[in-house]
Amino acid sequence: MLGLLEAREAAARERVEGLREAAARAAAALEAAEIELDRRVIAREELVDALAASAEETTVAVEAEGKEAPAAVSASVPGSIVPPWREGLSVSVLSLDNQRILNVLQDRPDREPARAKDIAAALGMDDAVAAKVEGVRSKARRLGERGWLLQEASGAFSAGRRLVAGPGGGSSS
Repeated sequence: MLGLLEAREAAARERVEGLREAAARAAAALEAAEIELDRRVIAREELVDALAASAEETTVAVEAEGKEAPAAVSASVPGSIVPPWREGLSVSVLSLDNQRILNVLQDRPDREPARAKDIAAALGMDDAVAAKVEGVRSKARRLGERGWLLQEASGAFSAGRRLVAGPGGGSSS
């Protein structure tokens, strides 16, 4: 009887080790996939920035030649650039994702700073998925670089000012 129990224990131990190895392989594959996703997101954002800079240079060159510049787009489209904030500029020029991030931060009590993970959770995203949080962090960082948000030294973000809502927008001045 003791031999039978030892044999069953050995079989269970082998199964546990096999499952641990499979779990480690799955975790490594997930981490590699998340890193690849982050790289792809960054590459797309860098391309959008480069295209925006090129378009801005073209606009400056056209205006310098005295020609009329193309009409500005009044509403945002997904993947659109984040223009630098300036007085009177409506949040409607931002993508819906960026508008939602601004709204989350403006709706916080006393506009206290929030980390990217907290913003992702407030947006209804799974904040345990690193790629989702990194996407929010990237968008918030870009909004901070362009003056729409304040980025704290701790890495948290806050709404520094009341922003003007666009047509149908949710923010108020």
